[in-house]
Amino acid sequence: MSHTIPGEPLGSADGSQLSDLEPLGFSPRWQALFATLAGPDTVPARVIRADRGSTLVAGVSGVLRARPTAALLKDAAGSADLPTVGDWVVVAAPPDHDTPLIEAVLPRTSAITRGDPGDQSQVQVLAANIDTVFVVHPIDGPPNVRRIERELSLAWDSGAIPVVVLTKADASPSPDEARAEVEASAFGVDVLLTSAVRGLGVDDLLKYLAEHRTAALIGPSGSGKSTLTNALLGEDRQATREVREHDRRGRHTTVARELIALPKGGLIIDTPGLRALALTGSEAGISSTFPDIEEAALECRFRDCTHTAEPGCGVQAAVEEGTIPAGRLESYRKLLREAEVAAMKTDPRLRAAEVRKWKIIHKSVKDHYRLTGRG
Repeated sequence: MSHTIPGEPLGSADGSQLSDLEPLGFSPRWQALFATLAGPDTVPARVIRADRGSTLVAGVSGVLRARPTAALLKDAAGSADLPTVGDWVVVAAPPDHDTPLIEAVLPRTSAITRGDPGDQSQVQVLAANIDTVFVVHPIDGPPNVRRIERELSLAWDSGAIPVVVLTKADASPSPDEARAEVEASAFGVDVLLTSAVRGLGVDDLLKYLAEHRTAALIGPSGSGKSTLTNALLGEDRQATREVREHDRRGRHTTVARELIALPKGGLIIDTPGLRALALTGSEAGISSTFPDIEEAALECRFRDCTHTAEPGCGVQAAVEEGTIPAGRLESYRKLLREAEVAAMKTDPRLRAAEVRKWKIIHKSVKDHYRLTGRG
């Protein structure tokens, strides 16, 4: 695509120009949504990079730098409502502005979100309008199944389809055993073995990107996301660094989320390595990640069973029988507790209900001490 000079008239997009956006994933659905929000001299564009206060978008005129209008900033309830990488937006270039303006964000079909590390009452959108989430993990050491479960919960919550991508298979002593271990916890999810060094699994990944689909890579630093992106591109575009030997951790090589068009079709969003992956208040992704526990819970005697020490607990029975690993149950409980806390931070009603609950508990304790003479 040619680059547009900021402030150069954008014109308007006709049908033939809109077809030029197909490689960016501009389907008839997006065209219909754009038509409902378009104004005079506006064009559709897709956000390919969003930094603090600066947004790069790709449209019919090429790649340009744009910024949200004052109205869009005012109407946003938080950062999650502002343009992020993968979004489709409505862009205009008024003659009295040096920089094109983003007037609206088209409704998202999917979004990877996490608890915002900078504001515990907000959520952060990592990528929008993605079809597949590649959960990337290296197997040059033992796979971190607990982290994979956490990332699968986020991926399922996004509305996209998760796929676990095990990298560095060439450095694994037993790649098939590692995949089997992950498959035992990744119910209903494809688990792929890859090696960017040997080209193993790259063609398998491209199948998920056919017909201009978009995929996002998530995973810890040093997992091989940038190396995998380079393999898909067929060139060394993304910077890579070696993993530290003493703790097997990598350093951030991707510093910003970016939408990249692949030469064989499809788009990929490379993301920085994420050390903090706080959940949002949704529990739907957790349920999808742990269907075995959800099914066993149907046998619990009490509907509000916490699967800890209640009598007649179907989940504890499954753990005792060995059909559900104890570590998996602990992971499930931990993620649920985190989601509940996140929900209380973002939902005033839940927060008020929690306060009322503890007031009742404290009052009951005081009454108990008063009636027993122990106060």
